[in-house]
Amino acid sequence: MRRISILAISILAISAVFASVDSENSLKIEPEMEHRYASNIATRFLTNYHYKRTRLDDELSSQIFDAYLDLLDPSRIYFLAADIESFEHYRSGLDDSLRHSDLLPAYEIFNIYVDRVQQRVDYARERVKQPFDFTVDEYYQYDREDEPWASTTAELDELWRQRVKNEYLRLLLTDKEREAIVETLTERYDNLERRINELNTEDVFQFYMNAFATSIEPHTAYLSARTSENFEISMSLSLEGIGALLGRENEYTLISSVVPGGPADKDGRLKAGDRITAVGQGRDGKLVDVIGWRVDDVVDLIRGPKDTVVRLEVLPDDVSVSGPSSIIDIVRNEVKLEEQAARSEVIEIPVAGSDGEVMKVGVIDLPVFYMDFSGRAQNKPDYRSSTRDVRNLIGELEEQGVAGIVIDLRNNGGGSLLEATTLTGLFIDTGPVVQVRNSSGRISLEEDVDPGMAWEGPLAVLVNRYSASASEIFAAAIQDYGRGVIIGEPTFGKGTVQSLLDLDDYGSADRPGMGQLKITMAQFFRVNGGSTQNLGVEPDIRFPSFGDPQEYGESSLTNALPWTSIDPARYESSGDLSQMVAVADSRYHGRIVDDEEFGWLLSDIESYNEHSSETRVSLLESVGRQKMKEEEDKKAERKAKRGISGPLLGEGGSLVDTDPELADLEDAELAAEGAEEEQDEGPDLLLREAARIVADMVELNSDLELLKRQFAQLDEKSSEPSSIQ
Repeated sequence: MRRISILAISILAISAVFASVDSENSLKIEPEMEHRYASNIATRFLTNYHYKRTRLDDELSSQIFDAYLDLLDPSRIYFLAADIESFEHYRSGLDDSLRHSDLLPAYEIFNIYVDRVQQRVDYARERVKQPFDFTVDEYYQYDREDEPWASTTAELDELWRQRVKNEYLRLLLTDKEREAIVETLTERYDNLERRINELNTEDVFQFYMNAFATSIEPHTAYLSARTSENFEISMSLSLEGIGALLGRENEYTLISSVVPGGPADKDGRLKAGDRITAVGQGRDGKLVDVIGWRVDDVVDLIRGPKDTVVRLEVLPDDVSVSGPSSIIDIVRNEVKLEEQAARSEVIEIPVAGSDGEVMKVGVIDLPVFYMDFSGRAQNKPDYRSSTRDVRNLIGELEEQGVAGIVIDLRNNGGGSLLEATTLTGLFIDTGPVVQVRNSSGRISLEEDVDPGMAWEGPLAVLVNRYSASASEIFAAAIQDYGRGVIIGEPTFGKGTVQSLLDLDDYGSADRPGMGQLKITMAQFFRVNGGSTQNLGVEPDIRFPSFGDPQEYGESSLTNALPWTSIDPARYESSGDLSQMVAVADSRYHGRIVDDEEFGWLLSDIESYNEHSSETRVSLLESVGRQKMKEEEDKKAERKAKRGISGPLLGEGGSLVDTDPELADLEDAELAAEGAEEEQDEGPDLLLREAARIVADMVELNSDLELLKRQFAQLDEKSSEPSSIQ
């Protein structure tokens, strides 16, 4: 099963069903003049300045057409074959429309899509009220991306009957009462309809432009003004607001959580579960009712400049919708998003043959390569960056007496190219870190020019298939310099460089807010001349993994650039670690033979791979209950042996998913339900083993130093002059 593709499509599908159409009144979404201007500028950049030579012709038009339909209806459960046939006249004409900034084809397709979604919602709401027979031996096919479009409404009704039946069965297996199941699913379909009625012309434009961008190359994208702002926040790890994460509960904007250390947290009155009913600016500004609003529109009202006041009318979590509300005024301030910041811990590894002696191994977990670009441009002395934070963490770990360090880059999708370079500089003396080739073929070097290292000791980098881009630059440089050992899975394989172009800089001043274009402008290469593109970074010591890596990384993405190579750069390696790696790898494999946790992991991998090609699930209640019993028995057995609750941890602290159909989560509520399941409290098996490997490296390095001293002493003795007696 293509997990990356399904995940990406599911996210887009969730987004794509947020709409702003009143189907009953035939209100249709139309493009605005600002979008025509933005599309004109974006089209010129995409076709003239992309790293990949691109022609806006009938062939690209056909790809855009297919990409747009796949984005809207990846599982082919909304459109009818007749709809697709009626769209076919657009297939070879989208290139001409884009040249003339004509966006009507995209909006006409989308408006029909919204009508079809509404029809499916109406059907699902009525069908869930009717009884189901779970003794009938039939299947629901959840993966339909390669299936033909339904030819009739009756055929689509049958698909949705099975879909609703499957959703019903998933809840029935949790022993929910039938009345509660109907209520839950009805609310789910109501929420889907509500999101349909929320999507506006800006959203449709972003979907269409992204279909255009990804038809050229998978990492090129259009970002609306709002999306651009959120991207900048994610890179700087800070924003100016109150420090609360918002969600949705029916018509209400919900406080999902309060950011520790933020203004709301320090104020103490706002709690998770509270519902916001109105927002006002200043201490006496008018309160604006926000019931039924989109969450991101409410966010826009709550965010604001530092030291200004925002007033919230709130229904506390323990008060009914008819109960009294309260007014909370909070002074906005800078909010640090620490959950994405680098953090450290120490793992103690027992020393073999000793009486309780342990070796301390430091771990630095880096979720993303972040930098406060604005703060850096303004020369703020305390601007935030991953390199600065990691340097400080290294100092703290040294004070705790660690003998080696693991840099954990699992699930780190990248970030700043500059940060990848400067972070590498903490572990090498000086020299090139990555080579960058632009569209004209010119090659430049990103180098570490600061002498010295923040950490000179044993080093390992832990990666998985979701480690990408800047993570791969760092891991490849550490590997090429012989500075450390790469442990884990082959990485994602994203070897391209994107630049952000603010479309407002190229348009008229009276039309701001046109968004940004994230466009691939270059490709990076390792200092040894190879590329991580498509192939990724191959670990020195490889951990077991789920599924086929070829189905999860860059090589599985449509329109991905091919692998290639250039001449190596001039750099001086720190040494040859091949012999140490061979011994450490042998010790690792020797350990896992008798490691029960690893045995469970390998068993889960075997089970997953056995079922990974399945595209359907049984709708027999007896089959579902048997599978649940087997899973519960397995968990209970492991819980008893481990002494704590929870199934085996997979990579990066995520649950091992041995049920492929769970990946077909097209609805946000389905994803939310999955998040509410029992959380894993078992050990992070792979991180623990990475720390053991580093401990082996420390020991082997000590043995090597001892051997060197012994050989040196032998050399000294052999060179002494003989005395004559």
